[in-house]
Amino acid sequence: MPPQDMTTAASPSGGAAAPEPTGSDHVLDVLQHQVAVFARRAEQTRLGGVGQVRNSMDRAAYLLLNRLDREGPMGVKALAAGMGIDSSTVTRQVAPLVDTGLVKRTSHPEDGRAVVLQLSPRGQARLDEVRSSRRELMTQVTEGWTAEERETFCALLTRFNSSLAARQTAQQTPPVG
Repeated sequence: MPPQDMTTAASPSGGAAAPEPTGSDHVLDVLQHQVAVFARRAEQTRLGGVGQVRNSMDRAAYLLLNRLDREGPMGVKALAAGMGIDSSTVTRQVAPLVDTGLVKRTSHPEDGRAVVLQLSPRGQARLDEVRSSRRELMTQVTEGWTAEERETFCALLTRFNSSLAARQTAQQTPPVG
C-alpha cells in the first residue's frame, strides 16, 4: 500500500483541505503520520511472526528475553534500567516468565543474597523459535527490498529508536542546579 498523501487530507469538519505543508514541515507531517500508522499496524499484527508461532509471545516478554539473552543474567534493577522502565514493571512482567519456566531466578554469584534473572534453556529455545518466526515475517514484508534498502531501513529505525530513548531519558532526569 503506498504512503498516504498528506497533502489531500480533508479538514476534520469535512470542509476544504488544510493548507499544504511545505518543505521540512511536510516531511515531518508525513513522518509523524507514518510512525502512527506503523504503531497501529505493529500493535494490530503484534509483528509476531508467521506460522504457528505467530503472535505467541507478547512484546514485553520478547524484549525481556532478548535482553537477558544478549546481556546475560542480571538483577531486576539492571534489567529495568537497560530497558528504560521501572523495577516494579519488570517485576510484574518477569513473574509469568518465571512461572512458565522461561526465566529462572538464581543467586548472584558474588552476593548470595541478591537475586539474578537468567534465561532458562526452555526460554532460550522459545526465544529462538519466536525470533525465527519474526525473521521470516520480516523477510516476507521486505521481500521486494534490496539488501541495501533493508540495511538502510534498519540503521535509520535503530537511530530513530535511540533518539526516542535518549529523549525519554532526558525527560525523566531531573534538572541539575
